Amino acid sequence: MTRIDFYILSDGARGDRFSLACRLAEKAWQQGRRVYLHTGSKSESSHLDKLLWTYRDGSFLPHGLFGEVDATLNPILIGHTDDAGDEHDVLINLAAEVPTFFSRFERLAEPLDSEPQIRHAGRERYRFYRDRGYTLNSHDITR
Repeated sequence: MTRIDFYILSDGARGDRFSLACRLAEKAWQQGRRVYLHTGSKSESSHLDKLLWTYRDGSFLPHGLFGEVDATLNPILIGHTDDAGDEHDVLINLAAEVPTFFSRFERLAEPLDSEPQIRHAGRERYRFYRDRGYTLNSHDITR
């Protein structure tokens, strides 16, 4: 069963859910995991693609937009459709909705920031997973 973790940025924490997603992707990649970052739109995917190049000095994360890069050469993929290809390791969800393919992933990360509509959508997803019997883990991020 998919392990689901919610990562909740406190009001005083640095960055937003996109920068937190970069941090989570970097950590997973350093552990040898493949990562699929799911966004809510093409513009969010493009924003995240740019952010992964610049979010931290000295870091390099091999990534690209799903369908535009060779997945075998890029362990971090970014997409916004209902197709995640053959990915099944770590899913980081930045979309407001539950991804239709989430249950085939070993791990699902749900980064949330303090924006009210993001928190509300996160609570809805939390209830969705809980009502289907998933064990949910919550992590408060203070920095």
